[in-house]
Amino acid sequence: MSTLTINELKPGMKLNNDVFTARGNLLLPKGKVLMPRDLKILHAFMIDEIQNGIASTTAAPTTEMPLAESGIPAASRSALRIKFEKCYTEMVQATKQAFQSILAEELPIYKLRNQMEELLSYSREYNVLTFTPAYMKKEEYVYHNAVLTSLTSYRIAQWMNLPAKEWMQVAFAGLFHDIGNSKVDPDILHKPSQLTAQEHEEIQRHTLYGYELLKNVKGITDGVRIAALQHHEKVDGTGYPLRLHNSKIHVYARIVAVADIFHAMTLSKYYRQAQSPYLVLEQLDSEAFGKLDPMIVTTFVHKVTQFHNGTRVRLSNGMVGRIIFSDRDHPTRPLIAVGETIYNLMENRKLHIQAVIPG
Repeated sequence: MSTLTINELKPGMKLNNDVFTARGNLLLPKGKVLMPRDLKILHAFMIDEIQNGIASTTAAPTTEMPLAESGIPAASRSALRIKFEKCYTEMVQATKQAFQSILAEELPIYKLRNQMEELLSYSREYNVLTFTPAYMKKEEYVYHNAVLTSLTSYRIAQWMNLPAKEWMQVAFAGLFHDIGNSKVDPDILHKPSQLTAQEHEEIQRHTLYGYELLKNVKGITDGVRIAALQHHEKVDGTGYPLRLHNSKIHVYARIVAVADIFHAMTLSKYYRQAQSPYLVLEQLDSEAFGKLDPMIVTTFVHKVTQFHNGTRVRLSNGMVGRIIFSDRDHPTRPLIAVGETIYNLMENRKLHIQAVIPG
C-alpha cells in the first residue's frame, strides 16, 4: 500500500481510489487527474497524506476546463431564460389582478392555471438560489412572494416524491397561501414600524381570510384551501391560527411553509432588506427542529445546494469567487475559490455567502 504526503502530490497524478474528508464525504473521486486547485482543496481540508491513492503520473494539465451548465447551447439557454422571465412577469401581474379583485369577483382559476402551466413549462430555467425578480417594487412583494413560493413548492413536491397529479395543486397552494392578505388593511400590511398587538392579531387573521376566500373556488383541492389556513402552523404546536401539531398539519401547508419562509427572507420588504440565501438556508435548518417539518427542510436545503459547484458568489467580506466543493453534511458552507485562494467556510465561520451571482 503506497502512501504519499500532501507535499509529494503533483499536478497530473491520477487517483487510484476515492479520497474522503474526515467526515466521510467524497472529496475527490477515483480516476481524478489532479489539478493545481485539487491540491489546494486537499490543503484546505487539512489532509496530510493519501494512502494507496496514486496511479501513474500523466502529463500535467495546464488549465481546468469549466463544466457546461447543460447540453443546451448558450444562445438557446439565454432565449429560454428570457421566455421564463417574461412568463414570470405575466404570472406576477395576473396574480396581482386576481388578489386585488378577489373581494368583488370570482377568482379566475382557469386563467391562472393556464398561465401557471406556461410558466412551469420553463421551470428548468428557475434556480431557487439565483433567480431574482427584475425591477421588483416593494409594494408588489406579496405577489412576487406568491409566485416564487408557488414555483418552489412545486419543486419541493417533486423532490418529496408526491404523486405527479398533485404537483399543480401544490403550486396553487403556494400561489394562494397569502391570498387572505387581500382582506387586511394595507396600512397594517405594509407598516414599516413595529406592529401593535392588535395589528399583529389582524395580520394573523389572513390565514382565516384566505381559507374563506378559497372555500368555494372550483378547480382546486381541499389541500390548497387548508394550506392557506395552516401555512403558519408549527410542528411543535406553537403556530397559528389553530396551534396544530405536525400530524395535524396538511403536507401542502408544511411544504408551503418552508418555501414561503425562504422567499420572505430573501426578498426585500418595506422594513427589511433581502438576506443572503445561504444564511436563510442555515436559519431554516435550525428552524427544522420543532418548528418546520425536518424532512422537508433537509430535502430542500440539500437539493437547492446540490448542483452549484462553479456558481459565482459574493462573500460577506465583499470578495467574489466560485463554489468548488460542497460537503453534504454542511451544504451551506462550501469551499470557495477566490483567485488562487481557497476559503473553507466550514472552518472560517466569520465568512458566509452573502449573495449568489446569476450567470
